[in-house]
Amino acid sequence: MISWSNVEQLPVQSYRERRPAAKLAGYVTCIWMQQVASDASPYTHRTIPNGSAELVCEQGLLPRVIGPQTGPIEETRAPGLTVVGARFRPGAVSALLGLPAVDFVDVAFDADEVWGDAAVALGEAVGAARSPEAGAAALESMILRRLDEAALVPDPIAIEAARRLMQRQGGGLIRVASSLNISARQLRRRCETATGFTPKVLQRIIRFQAFVALAQTRPKSSGELAWLAAEAGYADQAHLARESNRLAGHPPGTLLLETHKHCGAFHDHAVSHGPLLASLGALEEVGSAGRWDRSPELGSR
Repeated sequence: MISWSNVEQLPVQSYRERRPAAKLAGYVTCIWMQQVASDASPYTHRTIPNGSAELVCEQGLLPRVIGPQTGPIEETRAPGLTVVGARFRPGAVSALLGLPAVDFVDVAFDADEVWGDAAVALGEAVGAARSPEAGAAALESMILRRLDEAALVPDPIAIEAARRLMQRQGGGLIRVASSLNISARQLRRRCETATGFTPKVLQRIIRFQAFVALAQTRPKSSGELAWLAAEAGYADQAHLARESNRLAGHPPGTLLLETHKHCGAFHDHAVSHGPLLASLGALEEVGSAGRWDRSPELGSR
């Protein structure tokens, strides 16, 4: 079981991301680490849909596959707990698991159901790690081995469609399908099989994640939600409110207050938020160190 007692001066809880190994860049969005201080109270960890599946390793437990979400998930993190994870790119996880993503939307299961003893060995390796970074490296090594053994390859159409939706290319779903030389019906079928979502739903999730990224990087008060809504691509503030209630379980103002309370300056989403901010033309927020500058007033995970 992980002690990681050499970690000093932790906040109540922290979250940080890093880029995956170059070989995994086409499959994994980021490798992440989350820690709860040993002297903290139990922490309620809340995630909102991001269009992806994740492989999550919590100390003392088997690694779990968290399927693509359509709504928020809440879990309690115990004091002293550290969790490491990998977030897959939309459309990539099916090749590594050998399962259509549509089969495990809103489903979480132990990774040994698909990877057998290899998943058990991963849990043991993460449990023996002497630091969060070492645990994350063990997780990444496991994915690299699975990639070498994978009999399937991601559907290139679904991968490209997800990329274009994130980058707001194509001017609409019909034009995206046309640009990929397939029908809208084929795009829907292939995207749903590979990502778990229809293109329209995936587009909605990506847009909402862009709103969250923008709110954290260019924080505005709850009285300026109309500005954030317009910048993120919503028709109006009411449109944003409907999507926030549907995807996050809270109205947007409440969501921003919650992220301010729980995340603050100790969450680093630079890797996953960078492409979303780029799609919004927020490139001026890049700092000299290559990270997205962010006020400590807002943050979420």
